[in-house]
Amino acid sequence: MYGPIPLKKENLPINEGVEEVKVYRDPVDECINYIVQLIDESIPDLPQIITSEATELGRITQPAAMSLKAYVLVTAASPLFNGNKDYDNFKDNRGTLLFNPTYENEKWVKAKDACAAAIDAAELAGNKIYYYDQSNRQYPVSETIRTQMNIRNSFNEKWNAEIIWCTTNSMTGDMQNQSTPRGLDPARRANSSTPGNFSVPLKVADLFYTKNGVPIEEDKTWHYGSRFNLKEGTTEYRYYIQPGYTTALINFDREPRYYADLGFDGGIWYGQGKFVDTATWFLSAKKGEPASKVTNNAFNVTGIWPKKLVNYVNVIEENSYSRETYPWPEMRLSNLYLLYAEALNESEGPSELVYELLDAIRSRAGLPGVVDAWTNFSNNPSKPNTKEGLRDIIQRERTLELMFEGQRFWDLRRWKKAVQELNKPVTGWDIEQQTAAGYYRSRLLYQQKFATRNYLWPIKENEILANKNTVQNPGW
Repeated sequence: MYGPIPLKKENLPINEGVEEVKVYRDPVDECINYIVQLIDESIPDLPQIITSEATELGRITQPAAMSLKAYVLVTAASPLFNGNKDYDNFKDNRGTLLFNPTYENEKWVKAKDACAAAIDAAELAGNKIYYYDQSNRQYPVSETIRTQMNIRNSFNEKWNAEIIWCTTNSMTGDMQNQSTPRGLDPARRANSSTPGNFSVPLKVADLFYTKNGVPIEEDKTWHYGSRFNLKEGTTEYRYYIQPGYTTALINFDREPRYYADLGFDGGIWYGQGKFVDTATWFLSAKKGEPASKVTNNAFNVTGIWPKKLVNYVNVIEENSYSRETYPWPEMRLSNLYLLYAEALNESEGPSELVYELLDAIRSRAGLPGVVDAWTNFSNNPSKPNTKEGLRDIIQRERTLELMFEGQRFWDLRRWKKAVQELNKPVTGWDIEQQTAAGYYRSRLLYQQKFATRNYLWPIKENEILANKNTVQNPGW
């Protein structure tokens, strides 16, 4: 958030003078090294696995600490902190340079090695890519719904084998209320109490791949310019879109994560008390319909909901909404695979191992491998063969796999892509319209603004006034 911070490795004496208390900010590289040092010191004393699950689930383990170390080192190697020329003259009042302006590939090598070690530790402890196991489930599902369960449950099935570290003090119950559309079950009063305010911008819906596993703007079989045109659902799409319901082309022929992660007008919503493929809910969100704006404090402003955040076993009952809460996953094995793929590509360039890491995640999501997808369906078939092209693919894959998990906010900053991405307008459907032709028009909701200075947050003015040795971050 702030970049360089003061490191106090020993407490100051209680009788220290005023000037000695006015500490300096230490250079970023020194801050990173100290964080890594502290993590390394902790690892030998941590358990490899939790043995007393009833009382200690959520406790930090060796794999959790090693994963955090890997994430720290990937962050340190990323463009915001590795050779960032924007901070060439960022010095304190002693003339000490707080950012190293020279790019160092060795930082990516250290990150790569830390990721490999963390993956080894996690897999030794039993972590693996999650797949929905319906052998002991009361409700068997089709292959299509099972793929969606692979995706949704890898995040919100608590303590599943993919999760390396969860925070047990998280409040996912209220979050699920905000992510569940009101009127999903119009016959039950309880569903009128779910506000469903969490709204997904259209630009996020655009990011998901086509069913062929490439971006919609790159797929040579997909008509990107026509994505707002209308089409009626048929039985061919019955697991995704309500047959006979008119919706936009943007909702057709998308990757499974699109349907697992997003709720949209006309879209099928599996779970919440209906667990048979042929009796799933579907959303109807145009004006006057059950999921539309009924009150001024309980409606979805874009017309798209983050379904991924809602556990499928929650049940909408007559007078209550029974929720299966879950601790927030801070680190999943898929996250660690993506960090490793990124560090490998940045330090060494494209390789079979990078493709294997990406394909392990894509396979779970029902997608072809990276090379096959780009070779057969992209208008840029050689993209995975270069470091720059594969970097773009890895970053897009990371964004999609970890959507709504709190990663994109920080990834855009460390990649120095926030200036491009966070100056794009926030748009949604025209939710005040009753007809499909009126509803499926992009409506400007908010014009985001992000300047270079926003990559680092400002130091409070009172802190600077109290300590003349604390210099402000650039641009503030």
